[in-house]
Amino acid sequence: LLHIAEAAADTLVAAGLKTVGLLGTKPTMELDFYRDILAKRGLEVLIPEAEDRAEMHRIIFEELCLGVVSDESRREGLAIMERLAGRGATGMILGCTELGLLFRPEDTKMPLFDTARIHALAAVGKALE
Repeated sequence: LLHIAEAAADTLVAAGLKTVGLLGTKPTMELDFYRDILAKRGLEVLIPEAEDRAEMHRIIFEELCLGVVSDESRREGLAIMERLAGRGATGMILGCTELGLLFRPEDTKMPLFDTARIHALAAVGKALE
């Protein structure tokens, strides 16, 4: 089994990060299953405040899952990232596979870690071993 959070942790540690923001659905951000794996690798994981978690969850389910990608939601998501950066995040985990549709590397100076891409690359690596 290739756990998406394990693959993300490998990538974040290799990038030399210590404190990261985690975006995703409310369960991804609020429950320990993702954060614990990252914490075991020495990473401090910051999640958005409650209002921002609710907005990120809404964007995912009411827009991205329906194929809607809006500039307004991109701006709101980037503002959430900036608030996490203000708390010390030096990289951002896109912890929901749909978030890669909304955020592009050129949208922010903060490094983005798209877990869908990371997981796929890890699977290819395992297949080629």
